[in-house]
Amino acid sequence: MNVDVTALPGIGVRKDFEVKSGRRVGVIAHRNGDIDLIVSKPDDPDAIAAQVPLCTDEASVLANLLGAPQLVAKLNDDHRDLPGITTRQLAIGDESPFAGRTLGETGMRTRTKTSIVAVMRAGQLHPSPGPDFTFTEGDLLVVVGTPDGLDAAAKILAHG
Repeated sequence: MNVDVTALPGIGVRKDFEVKSGRRVGVIAHRNGDIDLIVSKPDDPDAIAAQVPLCTDEASVLANLLGAPQLVAKLNDDHRDLPGITTRQLAIGDESPFAGRTLGETGMRTRTKTSIVAVMRAGQLHPSPGPDFTFTEGDLLVVVGTPDGLDAAAKILAHG
């Protein structure tokens, strides 16, 4: 899929792509750091039908919502022939004692026998994070393990 990048003098950069319906979906990254989600009009790909301003946190959450499910679906498909192995998304919420702490500090693998195989942050995938990887609020962790191990991992991330 091709992403078109268009300089908007004095404003920033527009990055968008065409979806099956013929509309264009993308973002405008303003020079001042603001981000707008945009959708073109059905009959004119250059005219914007909807524009939603997003703060940095909102843009990060949206990117995680769009990115993590595809990764989890792919991993679930890869593990379908391995009975008892499941993949789940677990979030570092605002109440998590691990926001600002490292993966190693969770003791996750030792305590639950699960593996954190990736972290989605602000639309960026961080595959195979090491023990020194520092979590931040809003991270979506892609975790592989048994159903019981994943339940235990969710409790640890939420309560310590």
